[in-house]
Amino acid sequence: MTSTEEGVPRLLQDLYAAERKVRELHARIAEMEPAAQLAALAPAVAEALSLADDEEAELRLVRASALLAELEGPKAADLLIDVLGAESLEARRAAGEGLEDLAFDRFKELALAVERALERLPHGHGALTELPFLLCEVPEPGVQRLIGRFLAHHDAEAVAATIEAIVDHADLSAASLLAPLERDTRQVEMEDDEGDEGTVTIGELATEARSLLAELAAAGPTVVDATPPGKSAPRGANPARARR
Repeated sequence: MTSTEEGVPRLLQDLYAAERKVRELHARIAEMEPAAQLAALAPAVAEALSLADDEEAELRLVRASALLAELEGPKAADLLIDVLGAESLEARRAAGEGLEDLAFDRFKELALAVERALERLPHGHGALTELPFLLCEVPEPGVQRLIGRFLAHHDAEAVAATIEAIVDHADLSAASLLAPLERDTRQVEMEDDEGDEGTVTIGELATEARSLLAELAAAGPTVVDATPPGKSAPRGANPARARR
């Protein structure tokens, strides 16, 4: 056995000890007043999102999301949505899981947070391309109204991601929402299955999506995979399905 192999058991024990410490600290913070937690987490998330060190940002955002997911109220939901726009896939996954739990446990709280996000997030914010995929997974009657607001958004990337989310989830009830977009000439960048980039208009996406949904409706409920052939999310979009 080499010296490197002999060191593995010791490193495993160190890893276990570090994990125990993380859980201990998480539990101690979680026992504190929610207001005190949020007062610390809000600037912590903002700072982490601004870091140039991607690994450090990811580490902080993942741990912050785990704490935020256990809190109730609008501020916690807003912060999770902020993290959903992060560059780190792991951070987005952590925030998405927290928001997904919120969607199924307290949908109204999530719906209000999404409405605030549509108003407050700047053009190009990553969460605007993530949220439609999350919403399409939630069996609530209020989802379609929110999807409609995404389709009417000024951010073309958010609109394109919403169209894809509708098709990916075979949401036949949303087909009528796509009709007003068929003459939309805004362009978005897309990648095909081979990774080649190109541009397509929102109108073209909407027309293709309506056609695919019509085919699904005619084929019946047994069809599952509705992903448009050769299409993927707009460049920069990080759909919620990547969290699976």
